[in-house]
Amino acid sequence: MSTLDALRGGLIVSVQAWRGSAIDDPAVIAAMAEAAQEGGAVAVRIEGVADLRAVRARVRLPIVGLIKREYSGFEPYITPGLAEIREVIETGAEIVAFDATGRPRPDGAGIAASIELIHEAGRLALADCATAGDALSAAAAGADAVATTLCGYTPATQGHALPALDMVAELARQPAFCICEGGIRVPAQVRAALEAGADAVVVGTAITNVDWLVREFAGYADGCS
Repeated sequence: MSTLDALRGGLIVSVQAWRGSAIDDPAVIAAMAEAAQEGGAVAVRIEGVADLRAVRARVRLPIVGLIKREYSGFEPYITPGLAEIREVIETGAEIVAFDATGRPRPDGAGIAASIELIHEAGRLALADCATAGDALSAAAAGADAVATTLCGYTPATQGHALPALDMVAELARQPAFCICEGGIRVPAQVRAALEAGADAVVVGTAITNVDWLVREFAGYADGCS
């Protein structure tokens, strides 16, 4: 069974922490990733070299790896260049997620070059997209999977309702493996995404972001005090 076939119809858990959080620690991230594995996740999505290495040592599930790095004057920050792709590859992640929008990238490399580098290393290329157009272009360039990750997070898509089920439905009609990511807060939305045509679904904040969850609950408690 291929890696993507193993993900089909399943839950990918994004295990990431806010910078400076008490859980922003590779050992903690790895433990949470293992808990996701034990809970039935089919893969985990991990950011940063230290976290990727810690998770790889502890988890047998496929890993979607990425590097978040900001460059002055450029909007892409999810694995925005070839250097970041190489960093992810070196950690052993099976899938490399990268910004596949049409926005200029800091090293000037295009989407096709990113996919080529990922494939040369024997890894799968996951295109994080903001629009269906992004996804169709990435698929045409050879991306193995496309995701709705950046919908709602670019100037052109700001305010788009999440999860982006309309985008999922459109992408389900093209051949690349389609992943719904972004804005999923309750289990029923996972089912809705799959019914809209997603091959797999990513949930992060609602499961693993302890800081956000506590603030949400604390906010309701403060309102009753």
